[in-house]
Amino acid sequence: MNENVLNKRPHLIPAIIAALILFGALGRWPYGYYQLQRFVVCGISIFIALMAYRWQQLWAMWLFGFMAVLFNPLIPIHLPKQVWHTIDVTCAFLFVAIISFLRKPTGNKAK
Repeated sequence: MNENVLNKRPHLIPAIIAALILFGALGRWPYGYYQLQRFVVCGISIFIALMAYRWQQLWAMWLFGFMAVLFNPLIPIHLPKQVWHTIDVTCAFLFVAIISFLRKPTGNKAK
């Protein structure tokens, strides 16, 4: 993979990992998989929200901050399985989409 791509989009690999875990949640797994999913998705959501804040992309900060709260492992939100399937697919697509829409700004705004 081109180093320049990862330099502009350091969230590329974490976002792909989160999307794969979310799509994987549509299968039948032991409860431990869903606990692991919460930790991974929450952590990656916080990472992306912090990068978005740093890069002054507040829409992405709020979106992924909300996702971090939704998937937080400390105070889990309990919803029916069908609702979680819809949330999982929607959030997986958001992780894939953020790869294109969020990038490190060039010039004075970049940190």
